[in-house]
Amino acid sequence: MIGYCIGIRSERRLCEELHLNLIYRRFCRLDLNDRVPDLSTFSKNRHGRFRESELLRHLFETTVVRCIAEGLVSVSAWQPMPA
Repeated sequence: MIGYCIGIRSERRLCEELHLNLIYRRFCRLDLNDRVPDLSTFSKNRHGRFRESELLRHLFETTVVRCIAEGLVSVSAWQPMPA
């Protein structure tokens, strides 16, 4: 969610942001002492485990639509993920 909303397409950069940004850590329910998931975890999930499933796409898009309805995300900033 964080990566998509701020335009991060790299798992490596997403991990770096989670290490450095306290707001992102809080969003992910990570304390200061908690480890950020390994880069390979993000990559395996994105390119392997969930590639064939529409479940995560549906969950993500439903979440974004709800954020738009609550005024948390600008409508002009959101575009559906490519299939």
